[in-house]
Amino acid sequence: MKIEFVGEGALVGEGGVLALLAFEGDHFSPALLALDGQLSGKIAALLGRGRFRGSVGERVSLMTPDGLDADGLLVVGAGPNESWSPAVAELVAAHAYNAVRAGGASGLVIDLRGSSPDVATQAAFGIRLASYRFDKYRTNQTAEQRQFVETVKIIADEPAESARAYEALTGLAEAVCFARDLVSEPSNVLYPAEFARRVKELSHSGLLIEILGEREMKALGMGALLGVGQGSARESQLAVIQWRGSSDPKSAPVAFVGKGVCFDTGGISLKPADHMEEMIIDMAGAAAVTGAMYALASRKAKVNAVGILGLVENMPDGNAQRPGDIVTTMSGQTVEVINTDAEGRLVLADALWYCQDRFKPRFMVDLATLTGAIITALGADVGGLFSNDDQLANNLLSASSASGDPLWRMPMPEQYAKALESRAADMKHTGDRFGGAITAAQFIQKFVNKTPWAHLDVGMTVWKPKSMVPTSPDGATGYGVRLLDQLVADFYEDAD
Repeated sequence: MKIEFVGEGALVGEGGVLALLAFEGDHFSPALLALDGQLSGKIAALLGRGRFRGSVGERVSLMTPDGLDADGLLVVGAGPNESWSPAVAELVAAHAYNAVRAGGASGLVIDLRGSSPDVATQAAFGIRLASYRFDKYRTNQTAEQRQFVETVKIIADEPAESARAYEALTGLAEAVCFARDLVSEPSNVLYPAEFARRVKELSHSGLLIEILGEREMKALGMGALLGVGQGSARESQLAVIQWRGSSDPKSAPVAFVGKGVCFDTGGISLKPADHMEEMIIDMAGAAAVTGAMYALASRKAKVNAVGILGLVENMPDGNAQRPGDIVTTMSGQTVEVINTDAEGRLVLADALWYCQDRFKPRFMVDLATLTGAIITALGADVGGLFSNDDQLANNLLSASSASGDPLWRMPMPEQYAKALESRAADMKHTGDRFGGAITAAQFIQKFVNKTPWAHLDVGMTVWKPKSMVPTSPDGATGYGVRLLDQLVADFYEDAD
């Protein structure tokens, strides 16, 4: 799909649809008002006979009036005029794209005259994200299913400026889509070694990649991570991704750590069969970290950063870890395993310790599809934030608001850690059924020492079987990539 920015007077042409904005309260966009008076009056009358109110994403397709050179006319609601912003434009443009694609048109022209250049830029970014599809395994699609929009033109007051700004965002769009691809792959294709191989392919962007196998991890004492993967025929991996973009090569890096369970059966504590196929997504934290590191490299971010991915499969063969086993972590602390379906925190325990021990980072943020408890608490659309550092937590919440990846800070009462006391080891790795997301965070905190740290329990934010977000088609969302990139951009890059 080709996206371009054009000035006033651009032609829609055969097979194309013109999209115009209407705000709440009968406030038409400058583009709609600029139409021939009789023509705009006809459109207003057509809208007035329906229930169109102009709320964000509301759409109405109209018969193309005489005098308009287009195969179709789409009016898209843009919400209150006073709330019009780049973030809203991203959603509105994605709604327009989805409507045109569903209708089978090959071209879209969206008229954003009267808006700032960054509005047009963000509209293009929203369309790029909305156009994502994971179709590589479909062999018998109908012509209608294969339809896609070939060209998108955005009419802007300053097209050259918007085009330059959009070019800077293309790396972030590619990174989000790369993460979506990883999450979407079936686990017979994307197992730990294959995940690591795809990470290594990103070295073309300037990232420095190291892969540790089981022998290296055993030498480091990573008994927790290795215990999770010991029931799988696939070898566990630890991927280390570095970006060195700071003007000071000795500057301590920011660090991101991702849970990468490429498939989670639950191990000996086997999951129910219903929806187990969705456990291909249990590596979405690692996918988000990979995408974020790719985004930083793509835009040459002025920061030193490191990403650590713990890549395993949790399988129930004769060598699998058992409930009641005691493992020794890289930190030297021992852990009594209670439920082998609570495997992600064991992976993070060794990955976080390795990160803080080797890199001495400014902070660590881990991302994990960790608990069902966080979904019960926050639903499927909001991730849970746990942290030992208020400044880091506040920065993440700010980046969450700016990026559109929603977070809510959760409490970490000290008394909840008592649920992790073990009969035979330094700790258990799970508590009782109450406050499960909190006790999981309390467990992970035991492996970060005094490093500022945040744990993002992202739940089902990473996967939408039926998405209600116009920029994210059904399936993998890429949640976390924009969040981490925004965090770095807003708070941790070198000053100009």
